[in-house]
Amino acid sequence: MSFNIDRSNTDPFYRYKMPRLLAKVEGKGNGIKTVIVNMPEIAKALARPPTYPTKFFGCELGAQTQFDLKNDRFIVNGSHESNKLQDLLDGFIKKFVLCPECSNPETNLTVHAKKQTISQRCIACGYTGNIPLTHKVTTYILKNPPDMEVSTTPQKGGKKKEKRSKKGTVNGEKEDDRASPEVNAQEQMAAQRASGGVIDAPPEETREIDDDDWGEETSAEAIKQRMQELTDAAKGLAFTEDLEKTSEERVDILYKYIETRRDNGTLKSTLKEVVSEAERLEVKDKATLILVELLLGAKILAQLKEHEKLFRVFCHGNQKAQKYLLGGLEQLVGNVHKDTLLPKMPHILKALYDTDILEEEVLLDWAKKVSKKYVSKQVAAEIHEKAAPFITWLQEAEEETEDEDDDENLEVVYSTTERVGQQEKPKPETAEIDDFNIDDI
Repeated sequence: MSFNIDRSNTDPFYRYKMPRLLAKVEGKGNGIKTVIVNMPEIAKALARPPTYPTKFFGCELGAQTQFDLKNDRFIVNGSHESNKLQDLLDGFIKKFVLCPECSNPETNLTVHAKKQTISQRCIACGYTGNIPLTHKVTTYILKNPPDMEVSTTPQKGGKKKEKRSKKGTVNGEKEDDRASPEVNAQEQMAAQRASGGVIDAPPEETREIDDDDWGEETSAEAIKQRMQELTDAAKGLAFTEDLEKTSEERVDILYKYIETRRDNGTLKSTLKEVVSEAERLEVKDKATLILVELLLGAKILAQLKEHEKLFRVFCHGNQKAQKYLLGGLEQLVGNVHKDTLLPKMPHILKALYDTDILEEEVLLDWAKKVSKKYVSKQVAAEIHEKAAPFITWLQEAEEETEDEDDDENLEVVYSTTERVGQQEKPKPETAEIDDFNIDDI
């Protein structure tokens, strides 16, 4: 039997399932313990190490826990019923699995050892935030990150040290299997020097490796290739770090990115790269605010025509981006070029509408409410007042379109002898089914 991972979600078609927790009580007296039989399967469904929920149970119940990874045995001391552990598991899921924004279990945990924080990122909605370190199990998670292999239950006497035998084994494992061929060859040569024997030449395979790694090429092409590899690695590192920053910081990164390409004249030729960067930083909706600030000014009508394609790429089918564009326009008209652009407000909106950058629905919705989000309420009211002629024209055009749709089935007949008004277009006579002849087609 399987449960929904989020058991508060009663949808029977919920796609995220986990197996029902199965517990088995073993032992008697002081040695009694509860083995969670299917903890590996549960952990796989939750995308968490099996030690995390087991340790969580121990913290909640005040009991010791044991992990035997070789035999997939996860144990909580004491006698505990399956239903009780299942309820505790719901608490673990809520704290360490479900996204606090969308309640989706597609989340990843990342431990930052230096900062001593545990961050959670949701793949479904993009949420990123830190998990509160209020629960005792967070101490264990900080010491055992998800990507680190957890050791098995320690034996008595402390940590088990590696024992080196005379036969050249470590914990029963041959050194030849543990060390690389180069290290083995060097140890063999050192031993022969110490014994005063003849030094055998290293194997042919080792000599080839040594020759290849003797030194790096210093040619311009080799240096350029190594720098490119470093650059690619840095890009990957920056990709992860950027997404951990706040929305404002990511907007600033995109601002500098677009500003650089505007200044060096490559903005139009790198249109795809600009859109990809905005998507990577997850600020594509707000990119129109940046475009207004960097690309538009007193000669806004000519500048809109020049950068029409760039604005349309960000605004097409994206009403959020269109609303941010109107907000940026309010800032530009109200705070920067008020005397020049305020009288031109109807022409500006008309140009944005004609080029399919702004949709009719967004414009009419914007006109309904005077907002002080981007400029003062007084300035916003002035902008709306100046834009009123265009909004009135847009509303009348919409009404005319609706009237035309109503009159589609009407036909006007003109006669020189008598006046005939609007008449309904006669409907074609439908032939009887019995009179239908396939040969008439």
